[in-house]
Amino acid sequence: MQIITQNKCFDGVQFTYSHDSKETRCTMRFGIYLPPQVKDKKVPLLYWLSGLTCTEENFITKAGVQRIASELGIAIVTPDTSPRGLNIPGEDASYDFGLGAGFYVDATQKPWVKGYRMYSYVTRELPKLIEENFPIDNNRVGIFGHSMGGHGALTIALKNPEYYKSVSAFAPICSSMQSPWGEKALTGYLGNNRDAWREYDATVLITERGWKGPMILVDQGAQDRFLQQLKPELFEAACEKANIPLNLRLHEGYDHSYFFISTFIEDHLRMHAENLRK
Repeated sequence: MQIITQNKCFDGVQFTYSHDSKETRCTMRFGIYLPPQVKDKKVPLLYWLSGLTCTEENFITKAGVQRIASELGIAIVTPDTSPRGLNIPGEDASYDFGLGAGFYVDATQKPWVKGYRMYSYVTRELPKLIEENFPIDNNRVGIFGHSMGGHGALTIALKNPEYYKSVSAFAPICSSMQSPWGEKALTGYLGNNRDAWREYDATVLITERGWKGPMILVDQGAQDRFLQQLKPELFEAACEKANIPLNLRLHEGYDHSYFFISTFIEDHLRMHAENLRK
């Protein structure tokens, strides 16, 4: 593991690291913000999963989380959104598949199977690396994300409730099986068997597995030009039917950008901090 950048910020430190990944078979980068409280004790941790075309850098520089994370004493890890450097033919042909678009799934189809394993990277390899190298309290971990990363956060939390004690999302892809983005990615990475897709659809998972953790927070911009891709109404209906507590907030005038995320990010951090104190 190698430090790429290191910047003091609100008495904590924002790092970017690189490391060799067995899951993705390439060098991966991630960001980690360590609040000042790590000098004295282990701290709770949030994983942030970014959306299409993003790297680890977007959230670090645009979301404005460091001040609040320092106040609350929370560490935040931000992985990249796909493998880089595998040089698979066609991986950079479109913005919504391949580079920057790993969709937080484990691919089963050639040629993607050889390294596009973002689900296992985010849920197994990266947590092990973080726990071995940083003062993190593994019993107080949450996850959140945006768009494709919101899909990742919801599906990962719903499948691993023993580890992720809190979950939220900004403008998530709520039903990947019924979204053009999701259909393209799931077909390419998993093939045409739609039964295999169900493991990566938040609406299906909330129906079939439920959620016994605290209330799920989802923020959605009413002027989001991708709203028809995201299907929040399907997730809301599934939560209501399964009696799962959901706070779905529709914000007039807001779009899909980091201007929207930075406006409401403090609400998410404070919610996670409260959930992880329990």
